[in-house]
Amino acid sequence: MKFNQSVTGRGFDIIEFEDLYGEKCNIQKSSLATEDAIWIGVESANPQIMASKVIEGGTGWMKYNVPDDVLLTTRMHLSKEQVQYLLPILQVFAETGELPIN
Repeated sequence: MKFNQSVTGRGFDIIEFEDLYGEKCNIQKSSLATEDAIWIGVESANPQIMASKVIEGGTGWMKYNVPDDVLLTTRMHLSKEQVQYLLPILQVFAETGELPIN
């Protein structure tokens, strides 16, 4: 996996990479002043609609234009504590390919 490390326009560290489907993702240091946190997730929601549901018709998925005044949240905002809780789950998956469901 290739990582591109840089700094945002506001001076926060960011690491960019692509997921399994080639979607642009990133992990970014948060500007939150009250505690350490990161943003993690895909860069764009990439909304799509079934082609059969639009006037043009067709099959498969096609781009869905969302109005500019609609916000689609694509990243998680996680505290250090939340990341610490997630790490053991991710470690088990990295080692076994399974989730540690009890």
